[in-house]
Amino acid sequence: MQRRHWVISVLVTAATPWQARAASETDAASAIRVALQRGAAAAVAQLGRNDGFLANPKVRIPLPGPLKDAAKLLQALGQQHRVDELVVAMNRAAEAAVPQAKALLIDAVRSMSVEDGLRIVSGGDDAATQFFAGKTREPLGERFLPIVTRATHRVALAEKYNAVAGKAAAFGLMKAEDADLPRYVTGRALDGLYQVIGEQERLIRQDPVGTGSAILRRVFGG
Repeated sequence: MQRRHWVISVLVTAATPWQARAASETDAASAIRVALQRGAAAAVAQLGRNDGFLANPKVRIPLPGPLKDAAKLLQALGQQHRVDELVVAMNRAAEAAVPQAKALLIDAVRSMSVEDGLRIVSGGDDAATQFFAGKTREPLGERFLPIVTRATHRVALAEKYNAVAGKAAAFGLMKAEDADLPRYVTGRALDGLYQVIGEQERLIRQDPVGTGSAILRRVFGG
């Protein structure tokens, strides 16, 4: 925390001429744009590929809670393959959707103001990630949902789940967002994306020198 305050004080208050202060603020915003672009690109590349979700225990999408009991019954009846098929389909759907995020994430970076950049520099370790989530979660959900829907509807168990869960949700027996499998997977895919962006942000804050970027070293390196 002290280090972050020190960085901001150097960037914003140490230079007394207005021009120097403005240049420092511009540097901070530029550094944040570089950091955001790198973090977003790395997250999309990591998750938007085969096994990006399925093989990563941190973001692997599990069965929604209400389906776990049904899965146990299927396992007892020798139908484990049907459960496995659905889990794979959910995670493959997320992997297929994530590349759609790149353009929106980059647009969010390009539209970022100097004030946004300064808030992120002086914010917590996930300030950049929260900026991304605030700017892109809703539109990304709209882009992800049709892709996820097509992928999960190929699995018979998914359609049966939606039919049963929809009735349960109508009676208030489960959350509406968990009653629709594509929406559940879309939400978990977005959670995973922002989680990995957050990991990238922490790496940049902890080791700006290791990024090889002069402006990141200047702003975050202290």
